[in-house]
Amino acid sequence: MLTVHDLTVAFGPTIAVRDVTLHAAPGTITGILGANGAGKTTTLLGILGRVPRRNGRIIFNGRDVTDHDTRALVRAGIALCPENRRLFPNMSIQDNLLLGAYGQSRKTQRRRLAQTCERIPWLGDRGLDPAGRLSGGQQQIVAIARALMSEPELVLLDEPSSGLSPVAVEEIGHILHAIARDGTAIVLVEQNVRLVQELCSTAWVLANGQVTAQGPVTDLVKAQAISDAYLGAAQPLPAPHADARPKMD
Repeated sequence: MLTVHDLTVAFGPTIAVRDVTLHAAPGTITGILGANGAGKTTTLLGILGRVPRRNGRIIFNGRDVTDHDTRALVRAGIALCPENRRLFPNMSIQDNLLLGAYGQSRKTQRRRLAQTCERIPWLGDRGLDPAGRLSGGQQQIVAIARALMSEPELVLLDEPSSGLSPVAVEEIGHILHAIARDGTAIVLVEQNVRLVQELCSTAWVLANGQVTAQGPVTDLVKAQAISDAYLGAAQPLPAPHADARPKMD
């Protein structure tokens, strides 16, 4: 469904992401792992055209959409669930959800809202509550549900477990599994390796804006790819200089 070829993102002279290539298939959850500053979020924003691309091609459903603006990409079927949720805390849950179907007819908005609340019933039960009164985990679920309101074929999901309790993370995992079972592709940016192990069959590992490893998650965990990305690759000790040998009395 999605293929990214040699994506490079630059801010002036600074290259934040260099030659990233990855792909995602329908009904799967594909992981992007890496430490803070590895380029994970920038990769998602580059796919969606929210940051300046210097190079690369974006192929979605067999079409080259590299030159499409963000609105066109959303209409084509790509949605972003951003880091830190970015809800409007003083607006109701229902109104936050409706923003995900902005620009659609009222009939379409009502249909999508009903479908979303059928998937996650408490959203309908508490629809008039301000989003700011929800727990962090509940807010994250609202953010995911808002992304689904555009009926996407692909969801780009950025750090959904950040700052949440293990119980909340487990609930979000169940929701993401259900979304994928319905045929939606998910690209999941995460630092939580355990969550990626539970949800993803395949992952890409980023470090310093570049792909350093890719493949089945089980293989990446067994190898040193993930630990190197988070902790830094072990560097061999330099050979002692000839003049630095200890002198014998």
